[in-house]
Formats: sequence, structure tokens, C-alpha cells
Amino acid sequence: MQFSETVRMESLTTTEIERALSDGVRTVIVGVGSIEQHGPQLPLSMDASYGDELSRRIALELGDALAAPVIRPGCSGHHMDFPGTISIPPETLMATIEGYCRSLDEHGFGEIVLVPTHGGNFAPIQTVVPELSRSIDASILPIADIDAHMEILCDEFSAAGIEYEQTVLHAGAIETAIMLAIDAGLVNTDAFEVGHEGDVPVSTLLSDGMAAITENGVLGDPHPATADAGELLLDRVTEEYAAMIEERRA
Repeated sequence: MQFSETVRMESLTTTEIERALSDGVRTVIVGVGSIEQHGPQLPLSMDASYGDELSRRIALELGDALAAPVIRPGCSGHHMDFPGTISIPPETLMATIEGYCRSLDEHGFGEIVLVPTHGGNFAPIQTVVPELSRSIDASILPIADIDAHMEILCDEFSAAGIEYEQTVLHAGAIETAIMLAIDAGLVNTDAFEVGHEGDVPVSTLLSDGMAAITENGVLGDPHPATADAGELLLDRVTEEYAAMIEERRA
């Protein structure tokens, strides 16, 4: 069944969901984002907006899938020095994911794809999936390899002719480009500021917190970001993730 642009579950009625299931739709994409600071130029919803848009695009690419409402708060304790950040414990995120998966499984969906778009969510997803997979009928596919995700984004950004050297992505050119492509009206282009430049070990980021590394919450330089580059990034990640799902099905 092809839903055209209407693949977001929250925009459909329960009757339409029932019809989709009757027509053979069995796959649901679940974005797992966050509500946290992203420097002076990006909204707190950056990761959640990315997860929502990526889920929608993957569902459209597959042609036989729906996009669940994105899980908005995530594990963002390392950003709590910046006002507005909302962080939940890993146990709460894992319980939320379990609730999503059990609900979707009960309704008859057979394939649940978890797509984290915030670094702090990858480990909790990897932790909860094995046991959960043994207790429900639906197949759970976590696309939760943070290194692979960053490699896709950095490679595509370089292919677009924009040099990018950050090893950890946060509020720099890549995320700013993605947000410009999703909703340019939410990007304050007058507030672009260079943040910490250079390598940042993830272990240091998590243990010391973002404020110990960058005063403005930015890693890198957002100035090279463009909406066109963001569109290329979204297309590439969508293609790669859809291919992973199709390979799993084969």
C-alpha cells in the first residue's frame, strides 16, 4: 500500500490504520530524538525534528511502512547545563521504547525499526532491544550504530564539497544544514557562532558535560551549512537506512 505523503501515524485515524494493516502494511519506523540545546542558532527540537523527518522519508522510500510519532525527550544529561534541555533517565527511555513496541506489536505490526537521532539514545536502544525482541512477536530492527551514522553524514557533506572535520556532531554545520532543509524558519542564521573545534572523545563529553567543552553549546562551525547540503544529507541517510531494512527483509 502506498500512502503518498500521509505516512505519519499521528495524522491518520484509527480506521485508516486498521485499513493499512488490512492492506498488508507491517512496518513502523520509530524515531528516537531529544529535546536539548543546540547552540544559539538551532531549536531544542533539532534531534526530534530530524527523527520525525527521517522516519517519514524512510517510510515513503519503503512504500509499505508508517512513521510512528517520534520519541521526543532522550538521554541528554550531558546538556543539562544549558537551559531548556529536558533529559530522561535511560531506564525511562527504555520503558518508553518498550511501550511503543508492545503497543505496535499488539496491533499487528510485524516489523519495528528504531532510528535514534541523538547520540545519548544509542546505548539504551542497544540495551533494551535483545530482551524485548524475545518477548514480542514483532521483529525489532535497531539502526543504532552511531559511528556508521556519523560516517554517512560526514562522507556526504564532504561529497557536497564542504570540508568537515568534527568527530562528534552537535550544532555544527551538518546539523544546521539538516535543520535548514527541514524547516529553515527554525534556524536563527543571525546567531551562527563557531564553537569548540577539534576532536572530542565521546567518553569525555558524557562524563564532563557539554559545557566543559564548549561555552556556546556548539561543536564546530555552522557557517558552511546550506539547505541544499541538508537535503543531500537527508536523502543519503534515508537511502542507506531503507537499504538496511530491505536487506533485513530479504
